[in-house]
Amino acid sequence: MQDYYSKENTMQHINQGIAQKLEALSKGLVGSIGIAAQEMSTGECITVNGDESFVMASTYKVAIAVTVLRQVDEGKLKLTDLVDCPAEKMVAGPNPLATYLFHPGVKLSVANLIEPMITDSDNSATDFLLELVGGPEVVTQMLRSLGITDFRVDRYVSEILRDFYGLEEKVYLPYAAVAATKHPEVFLKIADRNLDYEKDPRDQTTPNAMLQLLLAIDNGTALSEESREFLLGVMSRTTTGKARLQGLLPKGTPVADKTGTIGGVANDVGYVTLPDGRRFAIAVFTKSSATSEAQRECAIAEVTRSLYDFYYLKS
Repeated sequence: MQDYYSKENTMQHINQGIAQKLEALSKGLVGSIGIAAQEMSTGECITVNGDESFVMASTYKVAIAVTVLRQVDEGKLKLTDLVDCPAEKMVAGPNPLATYLFHPGVKLSVANLIEPMITDSDNSATDFLLELVGGPEVVTQMLRSLGITDFRVDRYVSEILRDFYGLEEKVYLPYAAVAATKHPEVFLKIADRNLDYEKDPRDQTTPNAMLQLLLAIDNGTALSEESREFLLGVMSRTTTGKARLQGLLPKGTPVADKTGTIGGVANDVGYVTLPDGRRFAIAVFTKSSATSEAQRECAIAEVTRSLYDFYYLKS
């Protein structure tokens, strides 16, 4: 009994030590950081500010993808179903749909909307899928059905951008063209921290809650095996944020992730595979950062590499 408690106390001390190291690594690179990670085979969890709320930005698209795929599992949708993508509802921004498919007459399958929503963080694809499943409240209801409470989805991306920029209408392409002429200075603020926006509790989560979702995806609680493999496959093709979770990992390390970026916020959540095949889920959120995006990304990369080494060396 004494040996058991001795080992348990030692483990707690070690985990506290790595958590303190992670927080120290991010100091000066971000305003505040939140981390939750768990190695799958042992369940060993490391957190920093795990119950603190953070703006999700586009990492909330993981929850939207899960909601869509649960409806596929329930027979309400098919991955091959075609979805209307009206030109007037394309969300402004450097995303594939708005850049290349902005003419009227576009229909894309559910699968071909999930792909750019995750891999390229396409905001138009996100809003089309969010509308398809019944709106933000349906995503939040899905999360509650999984027992995840500190995680809320409240707005379409077009609404988030409207509120972030302080504009009058949803940031669809036709309105954005007018707004850019009327308020040219507004669209230069995307990289600047917006503390008023961060205070808004909508579309926020905690690192621990996002970790819960990642674990529910991986262990089959959230999705069927087929849908799980589909989503992890898509996340493994993510093109954004290469300097974040992947930034300092050994070349070729398998990573499946989803990034998020807005106003002083740089996030990344997903899964990292160790050289021996074991995996860990990880959610890293930042906020209130006056630093450059490169520095925020460096903090995420440093944290991820430290956890990679920590979990691998314990094999």
